[in-house]
Amino acid sequence: MHFVPNTNSNSPASRASGLDRSLPSASSLVVAITLVCALLIGCATGPQVSRRAVEEEIDVSGFWNDTDSRLVSEEMVADSLGRVWIDDWRGANGDRPTVIVGAVRNQSSEHINTRTFSKDLERAFVNSGRVRVVASSDERDGMREERLDQLRNATLETAKSMGKEIGADFMLIGGINTIIDAAGGKSVRFYQVELELINLESNEKVWIGQKKIKKVVKQSRYSL
Repeated sequence: MHFVPNTNSNSPASRASGLDRSLPSASSLVVAITLVCALLIGCATGPQVSRRAVEEEIDVSGFWNDTDSRLVSEEMVADSLGRVWIDDWRGANGDRPTVIVGAVRNQSSEHINTRTFSKDLERAFVNSGRVRVVASSDERDGMREERLDQLRNATLETAKSMGKEIGADFMLIGGINTIIDAAGGKSVRFYQVELELINLESNEKVWIGQKKIKKVVKQSRYSL
């Protein structure tokens, strides 16, 4: 009697052999686990910080930033001081006009620190040397409290008297507006800054300025 070997692929021995071949080897598992650990460690590392020059133009998100504030304030103040109103004032009064920076309203759809922008405007006016700039209403309250405290506690020789403030001749007011158009991974951010310089005695608008900024922002389609 002759015995014929069992060649049935569905036999228990064949299934066990096929299962062994389909399972990854121990070395493959070690390599895979090592790669996963490396990726997790790489993702867990802290942020990388590099210092840059303040004047360097850097746009990360496309939102209003310090570069926009500085460039817009310098350009618009330079434009205002190059107009005829300041020469007319100096010719009639023989002195530099006094300017106060009033409210600059954020009328956009994003958070904008308008206080920083107002300070950039004040800096540009002061550095020009063509006008005098007086403190804002919030700042004046603090100055007046200090003078009152000096009258109570400081010596007569050093205490500053009340009623000697310089009144502003002109007030600068304005606003920042935005229009955003977005589709897919691309958006266009349009900023329009409008400023007006007004004679405080007559309410005459002696200068109106406008600055427009357009940014195109493209979002990456792939992210980790």
